[in-house]
Amino acid sequence: MSDTLRPEFWKNYSLAELTQVEWEALCDGCGLCCLIKLEDEDTQEVAYTKVACKLLDCSTARCSNYPDRLQYVPDCIQLTPEKLETIHWLPSSCAYRRVEQGKSLPSWHYLISGSRESVIQARKSAAGRCLTESDIHEDDIEDYIVRWVR
Repeated sequence: MSDTLRPEFWKNYSLAELTQVEWEALCDGCGLCCLIKLEDEDTQEVAYTKVACKLLDCSTARCSNYPDRLQYVPDCIQLTPEKLETIHWLPSSCAYRRVEQGKSLPSWHYLISGSRESVIQARKSAAGRCLTESDIHEDDIEDYIVRWVR
């Protein structure tokens, strides 16, 4: 498998046609999918909290052990094109969601801007805005619901 990204692969290929390298490259690194979410059982409405998975580095919004995350966090969701069809809680800014919907990548996405910092500068990231779950009692998670994730 090639480690080379095809030019503008997100525009020219469906998610199912991406190589593994392209799939991983599509992630903007916002860390929002790593925030703990609460779902209303009756309405299926999802509320994001600012409480992050124990592996998320809250200063950078990067997973501290991405290759082995499923071993340490069994309920971590490994996104795939097939799973995207059933996952309704990804934020509207998510590159996977946007590409699936035929939308362009935002100007702050690093594949457009050339900088991994632009997602943080645009305030579309959990970096500097989250707390790790190991610091929060699970009964208190509802106290940390946020409205800045859409």
